[in-house]
Amino acid sequence: MGNVETVLTKIESQGIKKNFGKLCAIEDITLRIHEKEFAVLIGPSGCGKSTFLYIVAGFHKPTSGKIMVNGKEVTKPGRDRGIVFQEYVLFPWMTVIDNITFGLRLGGTQKSEALAIAQKYVDLIGLSGFENAYPHTLSGGMKQRVAIARAFAYDPEIILMDEPFGSLDAQTRRYMIRDLSSIIEKTSKTTLFVTHSVEESMSLADKIFILSARPSRVIKTLEIKEKRPRDVTSPKLVEVKREIMDVLGVEVMKMKKEEEKRSTTT
Repeated sequence: MGNVETVLTKIESQGIKKNFGKLCAIEDITLRIHEKEFAVLIGPSGCGKSTFLYIVAGFHKPTSGKIMVNGKEVTKPGRDRGIVFQEYVLFPWMTVIDNITFGLRLGGTQKSEALAIAQKYVDLIGLSGFENAYPHTLSGGMKQRVAIARAFAYDPEIILMDEPFGSLDAQTRRYMIRDLSSIIEKTSKTTLFVTHSVEESMSLADKIFILSARPSRVIKTLEIKEKRPRDVTSPKLVEVKREIMDVLGVEVMKMKKEEEKRSTTT
């Protein structure tokens, strides 16, 4: 018999529910993300995508259910999970290279080694020549490149990304998708990526979890086998887009009807 490669479950969500007071934001998110998978969470606005990501990060506690990482329950943030926020969250008094090496130095990495690692990601993410620039001199896209490089540089097992391209213009977003695709292929990091963008999900994901309207649950899971970088206009991906849009369209209408119902009763 030939060798059978074992597929490791990196992140497992078991019946996650999250209430904020009387509001139930997440009803039941149950899913598995395997090692080296790039998983995308997509759903209507306000359905709890970012909330779920922060539960995986250990920033929020679920009302019920468990998040398991490497078979152990998540109870707090940890260095095994790196996160890229919607906002850039850079230290304004530090240069690009100092921002990227910050986590490494904090973890005890020697300066010379930290600089070598940071330079690797500077080159990968397209920041060469800006190592000594300060954040206030950078465009929004470049600031987010620094944040992504910093998250990858200290080599966490899992990367969590909360709509990292949401505030960027369409052209910059396409460049960022291309560069992130390159990093994914070179590092094979297990990644959970939250987005509103169908194009981003098709361009990046190995697996797409579609969430329902609030209170959210996983209503469909899609897998994409095409290698990155991808042509989102290919027949296969056009069909994937149609499927995502059809499912999301129903959920968005549900949310609108619910909002209209609430407005007429208040």
